[in-house]
Amino acid sequence: MFFTETPAWAALGASMTSALTNLHGAQGLADDSFGLVLLTPGVAGPEGFAHRGAVPVYPCSLVKSFHLIHALALLEDARITPHGELDRALRDMIRVSSNTATNYAIDLITGTTGDTLLHGAEYLDWVNKRERLNRFFWALGWDEWQGCTIAQKLMDDTRYGREAQFAGQEGAYLNRLTPLAAARLLWELFEGDLPLSPPSKARAQAILQRDAASADAKNSAYQLSEYLGGALPAGVRIWSKAGHNLWTGDANTSWFKHDMIRLQDAGRKPLIAVLTTTGQGMAETHPQAFPQIGRLIWEMTEEITQI
Repeated sequence: MFFTETPAWAALGASMTSALTNLHGAQGLADDSFGLVLLTPGVAGPEGFAHRGAVPVYPCSLVKSFHLIHALALLEDARITPHGELDRALRDMIRVSSNTATNYAIDLITGTTGDTLLHGAEYLDWVNKRERLNRFFWALGWDEWQGCTIAQKLMDDTRYGREAQFAGQEGAYLNRLTPLAAARLLWELFEGDLPLSPPSKARAQAILQRDAASADAKNSAYQLSEYLGGALPAGVRIWSKAGHNLWTGDANTSWFKHDMIRLQDAGRKPLIAVLTTTGQGMAETHPQAFPQIGRLIWEMTEEITQI
């Protein structure tokens, strides 16, 4: 792992996972139904804790934060052309989690389009281009990328044509992401070494920032009020991207709810938290579970994040 799990973090992590299952077990949160990673700057790099951090899950819209970084890198290299529609798509795929905006960005990043069936060499060429979405992150050399793939487009329901071909029999090649990979992306964006210039990093950070005092904050599409940042004390700064699927018509992509978030407040070190969950209880039946978990994480990490 790219961080150190100190004895203090190990003890805190064990207490936290126990508290989470005790408090939210009746809502569907079991030890094997969630992944959790917590990170903060330490003496010699990141320190933290992981519970099932290397277990890949269907990531829903968490992948959009990865596509944002990839697109900004290509813009810097002049491999895609800047234009207003791309700016709008990069903003909307994060701020309101638009699948349409994301798929527009994917088409530009990969030089592909979707839908109708392809065959033979034409299909293989299309797959090779779409795999650019994975190769960009493989090239970074992150061990945390093991088990991950983000080459599929974002769909509100069942796939058709070449998108179904690419997803494979029974969804064998659907997107997969680990909590550790999501945590590493946030760490590298704010504290580490992504292949982006300072202006592009600042742009990504600005797009990911959430304003709990804004008019948008109570809109469910803004992905704050019913997620980890929904019940934090006033003044805590938030950067996040969530993922959420209800019933899609495909059991492989249904009943997931996740969040990747960075929190910062005066007197405390920045805290990164990634939570992935599976099951209808967390995804649909109990929408306030995530804000309660976010508040618990914030309170339980107070001592260990003190400056």
